Amino acid sequence: MSRQRTPQGPPPPPVVQRLRIRYARRSRMRFTSTRDFARALERALRRAEVPMAFSAGFHPHPRISYAGGAPTGTASEAEYFEIALAQWRDPAAVRAALDAALPQGLDILDVVPAGPGSLADRLQASEWRIELRGVCSDEERAGAQAALTTYLRCERVEVTRTFKNGPRTFDTRGAVVSAGLQEGPAEDCAILQMVVRHTTPSVRPDDILTALRAVSGFGPPEPALMTRLAQGPLCDASAQVGDPLAADREAVGPDAVPRPDREPDRGNS
Repeated sequence: MSRQRTPQGPPPPPVVQRLRIRYARRSRMRFTSTRDFARALERALRRAEVPMAFSAGFHPHPRISYAGGAPTGTASEAEYFEIALAQWRDPAAVRAALDAALPQGLDILDVVPAGPGSLADRLQASEWRIELRGVCSDEERAGAQAALTTYLRCERVEVTRTFKNGPRTFDTRGAVVSAGLQEGPAEDCAILQMVVRHTTPSVRPDDILTALRAVSGFGPPEPALMTRLAQGPLCDASAQVGDPLAADREAVGPDAVPRPDREPDRGNS
């Protein structure tokens, strides 16, 4: 019977601090995949000299947890991840150093100490802004509004998307909490703004456009520009998306400063 191998050397230092981070994915960086961002982030953490905590085992890796990533090709103002540190750092200093180390278009917006509870569990819905470029005349805007009205009157609208295991058909209508059409800042587009509940499988903005085409034949003449404006807990009464880091700020308090000599957090990330 073979012996179980044990990694040589001392175990990694314990986790003493966890930080939850909000970042934006803008401009050309919207075309980066989750894997591309993970590589860029790990390089940036090294350049910023953030004292990351590492997992144990033969292949240690930095303790980073990603949650609710937007689809490749969409911009976002509300992406989140969590990191575990082996040494205490001021969140404001981590924000500045990490933002400077990341490529332009990947911008760190907020860093807060992690409170109790799971960050992923708070990401219940997203608010999306879709620029329907090329929808500029009154007739085209009326057609877009008629398509949206028809869609919202439906109880179920299915689309088919290809996943790793092959094509899958699913409903999009049940995930849409609210949706409305607005005039864009430019004359060559209309704005579709909507709140979409997170489901399995996830309903993406392009799925909504596919569904609009299915029920009405409407489709923007040019590729739409999709931006996630917010992501967080869903208030069903107001159909609004809240701030997922609000609970962490409340746990720490407005004047509280975590101390480096606090008891180490020995939980798993």
